[in-house]
Amino acid sequence: MSEVKSTIEPIFAVPFASVLYPDAGDLNAELSKHLFELESQGDSQKNQQPMVNRNGEVFESHFQLFDSTQPAIQALRLFCYQQLYQVVGQLNSYTVDMLKNLHIAVESWFHITRRGGYFPIHNHALHSWSGIYCVDPGQHSDVDSTNGLLSFVSPFAMNTMFMDMAVVRMMGGYNYGPREIRLTAGQLLLFPSWLLHEVRPYTADGARITVAFNAKFKLAGAMPDNIPASNLT
Repeated sequence: MSEVKSTIEPIFAVPFASVLYPDAGDLNAELSKHLFELESQGDSQKNQQPMVNRNGEVFESHFQLFDSTQPAIQALRLFCYQQLYQVVGQLNSYTVDMLKNLHIAVESWFHITRRGGYFPIHNHALHSWSGIYCVDPGQHSDVDSTNGLLSFVSPFAMNTMFMDMAVVRMMGGYNYGPREIRLTAGQLLLFPSWLLHEVRPYTADGARITVAFNAKFKLAGAMPDNIPASNLT
């Protein structure tokens, strides 16, 4: 009898996108200057009702950052929207005409994190997609350090109920551990809003600066089956 081989395929998967803003140096310099200026304004720019606890070394802005007419903010907003619509279109096999009928609603903000700052495990309710853009990753003295790492938790809660050598070293998307990312300046990550993630303590000098957003979509004149309208507005 000829050799028979099994077919291996992922039956569950988490879509995840990463892209670099082209020649981001000038944009990030302008963003850094502007975001530090906003931070210096204190409570008028600060999120007054945080949903996730964080310490005093993290400044979190209000959630209307993309409403600003400041040129660098608008350039970043356009880039984030373009990339997100491309991802949504590719994953759902949508035409350009279909994408034009997807109306986006977004909340957006920035973090400035200094030595000792961290952000605990959380996700983003009532949205379908989230994004994180790195303006400045801060300083890193040791590439193997967990300093300021962005860590995504495996969504498969039962996958570590038993571990042996047959599963502990599986590659890629089959790996059981967290997916840890050291952001680079100009990098945009896009991921489903339900995916749990955290920022490890930042232990260096300087500041780690990121812009984040949550998005949800409504199709003009139509509604997905079995989803209440209140969940989409």
